[in-house]
Amino acid sequence: MTAPIHLPLINSAECCSLAAEPLSVDDAERYAEIFKVLGEPVRLRILSHLAAEGCTPTTVNELTEIMGLSQPTISHHLKKMTDAGLLVRIPEGRTVFHQVQPETFTNLRTILQIG
Repeated sequence: MTAPIHLPLINSAECCSLAAEPLSVDDAERYAEIFKVLGEPVRLRILSHLAAEGCTPTTVNELTEIMGLSQPTISHHLKKMTDAGLLVRIPEGRTVFHQVQPETFTNLRTILQIG
């Protein structure tokens, strides 16, 4: 049997918060949808790759090769991520690029900032 862990008491005036103020119902629903989209491992891998590459625009074909998945599968995940506001779709002629939407992640960081 292990000994119980005793956490130090915190000053309630310095208690952490998830944002400057409580989320509205609409904001909570919007962020929950974004987190749902991010709950898919393939989407996290795609996002991780895009971020590791400096958030430069990337094509479906490039992601297909890197992820080892079919074009329809990658396109499906990119559409979900774009619809959630995580990515922006940039058409150039017959080629479509996808790029990280930094503002969405700035907002996510704001609501998740603790301390």
